[in-house]
Amino acid sequence: MQADPTRRRRPVLVLATVVVVVGTLVAYDLVTVGRQHRAQGLVQATRHQAALDRHVLATDRAQIAATTATLEATRAAERQTATETLSARQRLTGASEAIGLDDLDIATLDTCLGGVSTAVASSSAGDLQGAVDAITSASTACRALDGTGAGLAYPFDFPDPFVLDVGGEYYAFATNSAAGNIQIIRSSDLTDWTTVGDALPHLAPWARPGATWGPSVLQRGNTWVLYYSAVAGSTGEQCLSAAVATQPEGPYVDNSAWPIACQLDQGGSLDPSPFVAADGTPYLTWKSQGAGGQPPALWAQQLTPDGTALVPGPASELLTPSQAWQGGIVEGPDMVLSGGQYLLFYSANAWQTADYAIGVATCAGPLGPCTQAAGPPLLASQAGLSGPGGPSVFTDDTGSLWLAFHAWLPGRVGPPNSRDLFLRRITVTAGAVSLTP
Repeated sequence: MQADPTRRRRPVLVLATVVVVVGTLVAYDLVTVGRQHRAQGLVQATRHQAALDRHVLATDRAQIAATTATLEATRAAERQTATETLSARQRLTGASEAIGLDDLDIATLDTCLGGVSTAVASSSAGDLQGAVDAITSASTACRALDGTGAGLAYPFDFPDPFVLDVGGEYYAFATNSAAGNIQIIRSSDLTDWTTVGDALPHLAPWARPGATWGPSVLQRGNTWVLYYSAVAGSTGEQCLSAAVATQPEGPYVDNSAWPIACQLDQGGSLDPSPFVAADGTPYLTWKSQGAGGQPPALWAQQLTPDGTALVPGPASELLTPSQAWQGGIVEGPDMVLSGGQYLLFYSANAWQTADYAIGVATCAGPLGPCTQAAGPPLLASQAGLSGPGGPSVFTDDTGSLWLAFHAWLPGRVGPPNSRDLFLRRITVTAGAVSLTP
């Protein structure tokens, strides 16, 4: 029988078909593998680019945060300088109204306005130190325009002042403002003042910035101790601390791990002021804020010989508010020994109002007890000043007693207006205290 040719071709066709299918599958596999490799490469490249993008984004965010923080700090400083500049302009207006345009010394007015204008320009250019210097240079001229005789000494924001006499050179310290944590100015005649800068460039590690209040200084040998209050980061309350320096203008250094006093059960402690008794023993007076139904109170306690810490033991309460004019508040104590008599000067009432005033009490000793005088305060709002407070008593190089204090200008009471530095002479006659403009 003759062979069928179609039967012979079938294996060949089958084999060819298998080869084609296998070839197609291999080709498909190769293409698929190639695609997979390319896809994996693309994924890896995408992941790498994403990592780079995340790094760049994080860097950009950090730079934006740093730039924002710097911008906010600059804006805050500019706002503070602008506030002081506005306050200076308002003072010029008030002075003009008080003494009359016919009596104005045009040259003095030009000097004052020139200093204020320079301060504004410096602030706008970001030169904050230049603005402070311009304000300082204009202070004498601006002060001369005050015709009220109220005792204006430094016509710019200088709250809670403390004046220290060092061999006839006077250093005045004040609560934080545009000049830093503790601003300091200097004078050789109690008339012309020059800005020194920031007495406390760095706060204690436990303290929050922005609330360094009521500074005061005690000299112990060749060391000066600066007392101040600040907010403790762990409690949120005002507490007292001590910083030291080898010269009166500082810089003062405070590396303390904890405050020297912090009456948490009394709402915190502030307004520290040192006092040296007749026997040379140092003491510290201060205010407790009041809490839990307890009123604000004034306290005293003995210091260690170097003045950097309190002697262990309880503090002595000196005074609580009991007079109607005090409005339930006493603060800012400062004790002095005059003619064998211990006198305690203090502020009372709400600090941001025209009702703020200064009183004086007599004490049996540096730890009290103290007796408040009945009747009106020693110094209250009057022509040329409103809401006086923050008393600081010091002796000049002739032995005369002076009272330094801050006050608002009439009609410009409360923030954002400034509290300027004033000086009055103190006279004590038969135990009675009076002030001379």
